[in-house]
Amino acid sequence: MKTILGSFVFVLTTFFASLATAQQGLTKLADNVYSYVDVKNGSPVNSFAANAGIVIGRDGILVIDTLISAKEAKRFIADIRKVSDKPIKYVVDTHYHLDHSFGNSEFAKLGATIISQANDRDNLAKKGNDAMKHARDYGLSDADLAGTVITLPTLTFTDRMTIDLGGETVELIFVAPSHTEGSALVYLPRHKILFTGDVLFTDYHPFMGDGDIAGWVKNLDFILGLDVTTIIPGHGPISSKKDIAEMKAYLQLFDKKARELVAKSQDVDKIAAELKKILPAKSQGDWMIAYNLKVKYLAGK
Repeated sequence: MKTILGSFVFVLTTFFASLATAQQGLTKLADNVYSYVDVKNGSPVNSFAANAGIVIGRDGILVIDTLISAKEAKRFIADIRKVSDKPIKYVVDTHYHLDHSFGNSEFAKLGATIISQANDRDNLAKKGNDAMKHARDYGLSDADLAGTVITLPTLTFTDRMTIDLGGETVELIFVAPSHTEGSALVYLPRHKILFTGDVLFTDYHPFMGDGDIAGWVKNLDFILGLDVTTIIPGHGPISSKKDIAEMKAYLQLFDKKARELVAKSQDVDKIAAELKKILPAKSQGDWMIAYNLKVKYLAGK
């Protein structure tokens, strides 16, 4: 039986199959901070429009997420080299989902230390190879995944970790299980910049299948109390605390109404239609409403 991750990617593939791949360079957020943001026309070979970034210190570079494959990681590395030739010393996986971690192998080849929260290191170890085996189901061909090897983090943390890049401090923060069991935040206090991974989706209906709603809300509350002005979501444009508050309200509304509706009916399409009427409109991923119902609220019923 395929994992929830595998099923999630299969649905993404179906949705994005007709969209052209759109690639873009890194956006400058600060003198030494860059990221992919608001990637358009996401597709399997475009890492499903996942954001990923870098922080450049005096001693080297820290990478935040590695995209979906060796091929995509090589593209990312080429873009990094357009802005810095310093050594890539660290990689942080914000979580284990393939569009954020399957490029790890290329960075490991460069000698980077790969870091994640301990729970999602375990999840990648348990589920990564199964995802690779079902690559065609996810819309990824053998050519797309050529050279891709599941590469696990070699350094993990539980609650906090601080990395000194030389003149730049990066804080890794785990609040509670949220989008995944080990989703982590990457905070740059000097610049008041936060990379959330998929703790935040902006203008996307989020994938909730692995989610712990109560823990997710704790993460969002934590961010609301953080001294941060620029927020990079896992998918979507540069964001602010307004988007964090809207994400919190979305999750709470979805969870409350889904439970109420599922108690009365098992008709996914009917429930999804009712939810769509009351959920905030998003430009991306209306299909995710029904999918979240299937994998989180109706699984096993």
